[in-house]
Amino acid sequence: MLDQASRILKDVFGYDSFRGRQGAIIERVAGGGDALVLMPTGGGKSLCFQVPALLREGLAVVVSPLIALMDDQVATLDELGVAAVALNSTLDTAAQRDIAERIRRGEIKMLYLAPERLVQPRMLDFLQRLDIALFAIDEAHCVSQWGHDFRPEYLQLGQLAELFPTVPRIALTATADMRTREEIVTRLHLQNAERFLSSFDRPNIFYRIVPKDQPRKQLLAFLAERKGDAGIVYCLSRKKVDEVAVFLSEQGFPALPYHAGLPAELRAYHQKRFLNEEGLIMVATIAFGMGIDKPNVRYVAHLDLPKSLEAYYQETGRAGRDGLPADAWMAYGLQDVIFLKQMLSNSEGDERHKRVEQHKLDAMLALCEETRCRRQALLAYFDEELAQPCGHCDNCLDGVQTWDATEAARQALSAIYRTGQRYGVGHLVDVLLGRDNEKMRSLGHQHLAVFGVGKSLSDGEWRSLFRQLVARGLADVDLEGYGGLRLSDSCRPLLRGEVSLQLRRDLKPQHTAKSSSSAASQLVRGEERVEWEALRSLRRKLAEEHGVPPYVIFPDATLLEMLRSKPRTLSDMARVSGVGARKLERYGEAFLAVLGGAGEAPQAVVDLRHELVSLARAGMTPTQIARQLNCSEKNVYSLLAEAISAQQLSLEQALDLPEALMGEIQDAFLDGEGELPAVAEISALFAGRVEDGVLHCVRAALAAEFEG
Repeated sequence: MLDQASRILKDVFGYDSFRGRQGAIIERVAGGGDALVLMPTGGGKSLCFQVPALLREGLAVVVSPLIALMDDQVATLDELGVAAVALNSTLDTAAQRDIAERIRRGEIKMLYLAPERLVQPRMLDFLQRLDIALFAIDEAHCVSQWGHDFRPEYLQLGQLAELFPTVPRIALTATADMRTREEIVTRLHLQNAERFLSSFDRPNIFYRIVPKDQPRKQLLAFLAERKGDAGIVYCLSRKKVDEVAVFLSEQGFPALPYHAGLPAELRAYHQKRFLNEEGLIMVATIAFGMGIDKPNVRYVAHLDLPKSLEAYYQETGRAGRDGLPADAWMAYGLQDVIFLKQMLSNSEGDERHKRVEQHKLDAMLALCEETRCRRQALLAYFDEELAQPCGHCDNCLDGVQTWDATEAARQALSAIYRTGQRYGVGHLVDVLLGRDNEKMRSLGHQHLAVFGVGKSLSDGEWRSLFRQLVARGLADVDLEGYGGLRLSDSCRPLLRGEVSLQLRRDLKPQHTAKSSSSAASQLVRGEERVEWEALRSLRRKLAEEHGVPPYVIFPDATLLEMLRSKPRTLSDMARVSGVGARKLERYGEAFLAVLGGAGEAPQAVVDLRHELVSLARAGMTPTQIARQLNCSEKNVYSLLAEAISAQQLSLEQALDLPEALMGEIQDAFLDGEGELPAVAEISALFAGRVEDGVLHCVRAALAAEFEG
């Protein structure tokens, strides 16, 4: 069976070998067994059910929580030549009936459904009359009431075990601690499932956490080396999301806001743009992310502290899903801690639940103040041991300086106590530094024994110390009061002189600049940049023609391999990882042309366009040009559209169309408000009358006119 699976892997998906435990999982499910799969984001979860689906007879049913996620996978499978559909609320009744008919006729191999649709009696009844290959339950952690993505509809999926006793089920998730795993098994009746637990490690992600010090400035410094890369910036509040998105756009970084307060259509539009365009930044609350399958997100930046390590792991895990270098960067400060503690104390739920949440927040803080390898600490939280420090996080790279903070910590705790355990850090620092101001005099605090005892440390060093005291639970935030600090029971041994205290020394920004150079910007070396951009440009054009995101044509990892291995022929191209039979046939020649295939120089595509412009100006039709240049008509139209965009050719020189038809096409593009629609959106209006390539040329001319 594995031989057959390997053949499908190569022919359909274009990969030479299975990664990690994929082979064993596929064998288990294809053989009719149940499986629980825990695999990190970017580990290749979808292949674990897509390959068995193609090996087994009948229809594979995939349960997925979000429409965006379904559409993405369906588009990807469609490009690979696999008959897949998604049944969701965006379809009208006629379209749904048509899909049901195609399923009955056996024309569909994979059906994507939301859980609430699957458990409707009519749907279950419909499926019971079919030959079902398998059920795949994606994002299975949604079944857990402990999780932050709980979806009540998932609880009803347990009935599949009774209704379809002979159909194998595979439940998949990227984040699940021990408790969540047990809940998945119980609620989905997967007691006989074989468990496949892969490592949580994402070795391609570089982790860096910095103390907040003018966070917007810090973010700009981080982004400066990542211009042109796609990334996500997470903030806690909707207001901050809107402000940061505007700020970044003003600074020349194209950024879009995303949060639950925006109209649904605008959210969907921003999400679509983020998936389809290169180099955009999404500034978002945690409402954004599930269902984002964009593999070339090169960084995730947090401007606020996530409330748990699960959330941090899942959010940072949206970077680098293609396995190429990516960055996880975060700036955090004491204000974040106070804000999250207040949110927690005001939240609904019993004391037990709040205790669990508090414990999760403490673990998140511990990672921020960690002096050892960040990756070792993060993996240890998920019950996984990393034997050696990773060498690929800020602590490993920069080294962590610690200092004996015993005496200073006693002075800080004493200042909290002597001022009545009700003041915030700003006032406490003023007391320790002996600042004689109006507030100090009105409270009489200039007479305290601790007034002015801390002049050996700077303002920033005291703030860092208070932050670390709270993170270590030696001081706490008084939530009933106004966020002032108070002593915790656990500080007594320190005050009594029974223990000493080592704390992190926060490095000044210039110390870390040298080591924070972008992991992602190392992808492409200087001399490769021109060819890399040419490959990306072709991919973008093909993606527009086919109405799919660019990574569905080929992910960055495949383009990078093309760039490095320099295939010259179609059989060379077939050996590139990610190029399956269908994509080789569709796109192989176009990419070879960019790479200067068949022994031509990389200049080939430029020369080709130059020749094409001359032929078009001489009055040749696209069909005649294709014959003359020995390439496909599709390629000719692509190059014509490029030449029109670059204003090397007028629309009239490129196309000889009746005036009325030309007017009709232009009107179709100009009909809506705002940006020109993609060709895919109006293609159906002219099906059978003109080639899509003609539409691309007209769109290119209109776009050039707008920009001009």
